[in-house]
Amino acid sequence: MSLLYNFGIQLYHLSILVASIFNKKASLMIKGRKGLLNNIKSQINKNDNIIWFHCASLGEFEQGRPLIESIKKKYPDKKILLTFFSPSAYEIKKNYSQADYIFYLPFDTKNNAKKFIKIVNPKIAIFVKYEYWFN
Repeated sequence: MSLLYNFGIQLYHLSILVASIFNKKASLMIKGRKGLLNNIKSQINKNDNIIWFHCASLGEFEQGRPLIESIKKKYPDKKILLTFFSPSAYEIKKNYSQADYIFYLPFDTKNNAKKFIKIVNPKIAIFVKYEYWFN
């Protein structure tokens, strides 16, 4: 199952690359992830106590927003990391004031997942709604 999933992710990434030539949303998805892990590494402080929220889309963000704002208010010493899969959600919320860090979520490969978790080192990870990433 893992092999099939990982093959599907690679195929999806390739199809987004091709689509990015013709489609603005696909182009944003590719451009937004270019050098992403290095960008995250350069911005995140290793000593931060990070609570990571992942919202694949804008609708999921709106579902999670009350919790994000409640945690930010109750625990101001914690840093909120907000990730999106959707380019439209990222573009609309990239300046959301209640999050300390806002990034795209890297494509779900084992290598990306390991690097992302190592860089971010979240104390808590919250996936809003039905999002599931195998790696």
